[in-house]
Amino acid sequence: MSNKPNHQQMEVQIMGQSYLLSCPTGGEAALLEAVNRVDVAMCRIRDAGKVKARDRIAVLASLNLAFELAQKEAEPQAPAMPAPSETTAPNDLDPALHTKVQSLIQRLDQTLGQDGQLI
Repeated sequence: MSNKPNHQQMEVQIMGQSYLLSCPTGGEAALLEAVNRVDVAMCRIRDAGKVKARDRIAVLASLNLAFELAQKEAEPQAPAMPAPSETTAPNDLDPALHTKVQSLIQRLDQTLGQDGQLI
């Protein structure tokens, strides 16, 4: 038996803010890759200049990343469509998808507007 802990603490930066995360031993590279993806996604939204609130940026980045993942899982051979975001022009998306994305963004706005938290 080993006395080595199976998790460790790692300090990471996302959009200039430090976070202390628990990471399984041996999973450091995967965690850093995930942190980098989230940081890049959030910085792109922030740098587009239309969204200022950090929590809203995080929600939009999460939706974009989940959309990309769903596309990869659904059609592994097909080229990925750009993920929806507030900077995506309506003509860039299928009209039905655009309507669904806009509806989801409105629901998020209402939820975040009420108390600033999703949960």
